[in-house]
Amino acid sequence: MNINVNNVNLYYEVCGEGTPIILVHGNSETHQIFDVLIDKLKDNYKVYAVDSRCHGKSEDTKEISYDLMAEDMIEFIRKLEINKPIFYGFSDGGIVGLLIAIKESKLLSKLIVSGANLNPNGMSKPMLLISKIGYFITRNKLFRMMVKEPNITVEDLEKIEIPTYILAGEKDVIKESHTRLIAENIKNSTLEIIPKENHGSYIVHSEKIYDIIKKYI
Repeated sequence: MNINVNNVNLYYEVCGEGTPIILVHGNSETHQIFDVLIDKLKDNYKVYAVDSRCHGKSEDTKEISYDLMAEDMIEFIRKLEINKPIFYGFSDGGIVGLLIAIKESKLLSKLIVSGANLNPNGMSKPMLLISKIGYFITRNKLFRMMVKEPNITVEDLEKIEIPTYILAGEKDVIKESHTRLIAENIKNSTLEIIPKENHGSYIVHSEKIYDIIKKYI
């Protein structure tokens, strides 16, 4: 299905009935990375799986930023009248989730993020270098966003009031110290570092993420 929010057409799929949960993917991905997770959730939850702007079947706009994507999702929730959804975001989707909770403290019921960062320096040096080289060669706006944004402060994190669950792989491209910094500055947060996993190995087309988050939702 398609919906126009914040002057952009977003594609999303919805299935199941029950407590609403919104899933948002990472950079250069689509909602399809959550196929296994959706299949697990749909028996007990109403699942909204969204393609972010400039991704998948959503509109490829000239401008993209984490702030814009957060505003897209805020209006998405309001326009569809989704009452207090759980929000799960992976990587860029996790950044979007943090920004929603910062901007609109009462919009979500719970927030779960995997492999999110507050700024580009939260990435490991090799990953940041790869991203910078990728942007230099391609001038791709998605790479540009990764190397310029986000710019979330510790003070911003202190505005988050809802239960928040911070996940990352033991071998994540986000520094573990950075992930711990995020968790330490959100009042009602739980941190889980997933042993032996990298940035997306326990998420993309994987049932492992369901087994991890089911205790939180």
